[in-house]
Amino acid sequence: MSRGNMATSKDSEKLHQGKRERFMQPSILLGLCIEPSYGYQLIQNLQDFGFVEGQAPPGMIYRHLRQLEEDGLVLSEWMMEETGPAKRMYQLTDEGREMLSIWIEYMEKQAETLNAFVKRYRDICSAKSRERG
Repeated sequence: MSRGNMATSKDSEKLHQGKRERFMQPSILLGLCIEPSYGYQLIQNLQDFGFVEGQAPPGMIYRHLRQLEEDGLVLSEWMMEETGPAKRMYQLTDEGREMLSIWIEYMEKQAETLNAFVKRYRDICSAKSRERG
């Protein structure tokens, strides 16, 4: 196959740049919608949503958590345990639930647009490739 017909791993990396950051807010909101969590616990669970390969970078997650709290989408409080240091527990606010709903509507629309794009490609471009081949 010629270079024009085959994506390289470097091309794939370019497509995925920023994906991690782009969907971090809805991922954190969904994680906290499922259950209130400590930051470390949330970091462990975020990879299940498919936007982050491996463990999410803690610095990025805590930066987003602070911003979400400043925006009123998340609340946190220090929890004292019998052993070990205090931990900060994060939970979703009503405003956070609303924002998550907005994200879901946006993602559904994006999914429809992407599916229509792929269908159009398959219907038109794929057929043309078969005609030439």
